[in-house]
Amino acid sequence: MSADLFCEIIAGERPAHVVDSDDVAVSFLDARPVFKGHVLVVPRVHVETLTDLPDVGPFFERVRAVAGAVEEGLQAGGTFVAMNNRISQSVAHLHVHVVPRNKKDGLRGFFWPRTKYASAEEAASYAGAIAAALRRTPE
Repeated sequence: MSADLFCEIIAGERPAHVVDSDDVAVSFLDARPVFKGHVLVVPRVHVETLTDLPDVGPFFERVRAVAGAVEEGLQAGGTFVAMNNRISQSVAHLHVHVVPRNKKDGLRGFFWPRTKYASAEEAASYAGAIAAALRRTPE
């Protein structure tokens, strides 16, 4: 594995609020969320871009499950699901943003204002709500 931030999280070398982890992907709260409950889904294998991922199907099954869990677990009206490939990619490891959305939440276009969790406990409560919803979601 390359030594990037996400590989360190996957390896358990860097703390993160993980909402799901299996042999395909690891999903965890973004440390600088657009809105609280913003999850990053990253493939366990180190690849930089979508075109580098050999089998996208299983990975996007995890993205779909997380999107549903964010809506259910946080009672969000919907989600914004996005990915950058190289340009504007803050970490050179493929990652998909799953951002909870609600009407009139203030998100406009591609300007992504960032927020912070008040505490590690608050972040853990968001991660827990999403993880619980994932456990209730049929595969």
